Amino acid sequence: MKKVLIANRGEIAVRVIRACQELGIKTVAVHSTADRDSLHAKLADESICIGPGPSIKSYLRIPAIMSAIEVSGADAVHPGYGFLSENADFARICEAYKVTWIGPGPEQIHALGNKVEARALAEKCKVPLLPGSRGVVRSEGEAEKIAAEIGFPLIIKAAAGGGGRGMKVVNKKEELVRQFQLAQAEAEAGFGNPDVFIERYCARPRHIEIQIVADKHGNYVHLGERDCSIQRRHQKLIEEAPSPAVNEELRQKMGETALRLAKAVGYYSLGTAEFLMDEDGQFYFMEVNTRVQVEHTVTEEVTGIDLVKEQIRIAMGEKLSFDQKSIKMTGHAIECRINAEDPSTFAPWPGKITAYHEPGGPGVRVDGMIYSGYTVPSLYDSMIAKLITKGRDRDEALCRMRRALDEMKVDGIRTNIPFHAKVMHDPRFVKGDVNTKFLETFTL
Repeated sequence: MKKVLIANRGEIAVRVIRACQELGIKTVAVHSTADRDSLHAKLADESICIGPGPSIKSYLRIPAIMSAIEVSGADAVHPGYGFLSENADFARICEAYKVTWIGPGPEQIHALGNKVEARALAEKCKVPLLPGSRGVVRSEGEAEKIAAEIGFPLIIKAAAGGGGRGMKVVNKKEELVRQFQLAQAEAEAGFGNPDVFIERYCARPRHIEIQIVADKHGNYVHLGERDCSIQRRHQKLIEEAPSPAVNEELRQKMGETALRLAKAVGYYSLGTAEFLMDEDGQFYFMEVNTRVQVEHTVTEEVTGIDLVKEQIRIAMGEKLSFDQKSIKMTGHAIECRINAEDPSTFAPWPGKITAYHEPGGPGVRVDGMIYSGYTVPSLYDSMIAKLITKGRDRDEALCRMRRALDEMKVDGIRTNIPFHAKVMHDPRFVKGDVNTKFLETFTL
């Protein structure tokens, strides 16, 4: 592998470029016209424009990216997260053109990418599941029949979805048909696939995920859990590792469960198995993400493993540089997603950054995409940086996050830094007493 094209933008593109630089690999950035002055385009060895601002005309255009690969002579592609990162067709095209895909193979992406098929696989592997439909629910009548069997509340989910789109909670029978139709419409609009499924709704769970790493030689390792319970509309805002609610016995049980799923499809590369966990510590399978996660940083901090470099080495055919016995979680790490948005309404707030000061000191890390004078475009996700702190324990990580948030300055636009600062002082969060409904009773 001599030259990697990063088929993405923003902080993850910057993160991959830095990993490649440390490995002595040349990089190619692709960018839209709206991202001409972006940091990832400036840091890469080469930069190629692939189309107008809207992602459908640039970052989601496979022919444009393949043309950039040919022009640049790149022999590998890193898809990052979002956009085409879990597109099995894109991975298959890269393989057909002898371009190394830095991720799992198209077969694994396909097997785990559809939530209905992944749920069926989980059932086959004896992974705990919430009661629900055993396949795609295609009609209102079928939805009503399943609802009568599992009861309310229930949740309707897009089979090909993610990020909260095509997801509807139904509390009573009278809401079912309307919410079913809305879920199908959102799934069609968001993913080009109207298929949905239904499962029992877990009212106040924690969102716990397990990091999987596997090579092409049959070696499988899990790197413990992340707690991603602080969410708004199913979008994660704060993550930490390890979870305050998971002990060593439960960690091993969840890790072994995640690896069972991975082995069932011959998985390799990075992957994340996501679960809901109730107050009794019982966990239920949600999905597997076949890519690097936004929150991979907290796992890196507590394990000391550079996951992006490991992902690249796996794609090159190397064996894992560690085994399960060597994995030890040391200390505690917290990540806050810094978004360009109004902290009280969460409305996006793009614009020009007139001044920027990045926090530092012991245990502070910033993975970002901004600089003074940069204009945050309005066309993409509002996340502009990830602020990560690590401490010897959770209390120290919290103290460092409070300090870092106070020190971080982004002038010219609004950000959600004040929101994060308030959460870091909230008594419930300080105690680790949180669930996915935390923000429903939180006020800035």
